[in-house]
Amino acid sequence: MRERRFYTGAAVFMLMLALGLTLFPAAQQMLTLIVNGQQSHVAVLQINGYPYVELAGLARATNSSLTLKGSEITLTMPLSASGSSGTSSTVSSADARGLSRSFLKAAIEAMSSMREWHSALANAIQNQYPIAENWLVNYQNETATNLRLASLATSGDADRNALQLITNVFNSMKRLSDYYFGKRQSQSYISPDSLKDSDLDKKIVTCGHSLAAMVASGQFQDDGSCQ
Repeated sequence: MRERRFYTGAAVFMLMLALGLTLFPAAQQMLTLIVNGQQSHVAVLQINGYPYVELAGLARATNSSLTLKGSEITLTMPLSASGSSGTSSTVSSADARGLSRSFLKAAIEAMSSMREWHSALANAIQNQYPIAENWLVNYQNETATNLRLASLATSGDADRNALQLITNVFNSMKRLSDYYFGKRQSQSYISPDSLKDSDLDKKIVTCGHSLAAMVASGQFQDDGSCQ
């Protein structure tokens, strides 16, 4: 039962980090995690006597893959066989897909500003608020700046491939924003539920979920939703 609560709590902690939420400050203590005799850079938090580990960091420390899909989190650890060439190839493959820490930080900033941009536009549409060019441009410029910073932080093929996916959703978001601003300028009626029927918006949301899972795993993943 204690082991089961540990893994459940760990999953919740990782999700809270991914969503930008804050843990309650009571009884927190930072710990050091040793993986196979090696000290790792994985955040471990002890709350009320229970350790909670950051799954994304654990996945990187163990060369594992982490997939977030709906309400399920899948942590897949590489098979180990002493002296096996298969193990070496698995680790090498995981390393090739690994995203650098500096890029991850910049990518999260870019995705956060894009999420705020999308939320502001959706809120204006659903509540029939004016869609002004100045605040749309402010959101777009902030996201573009963060995207450029992410570009400067790339250091390998995995980073560059991930950047391309984030750039794709940025371009889609710009088209969606321009479309609704144009409709408002022409004084066309915009239904509060119009986003529900927008294929472009559905693509943006689906791509956003895919990018969130990729960032959470710390490894480049492409399920085709951001193409």
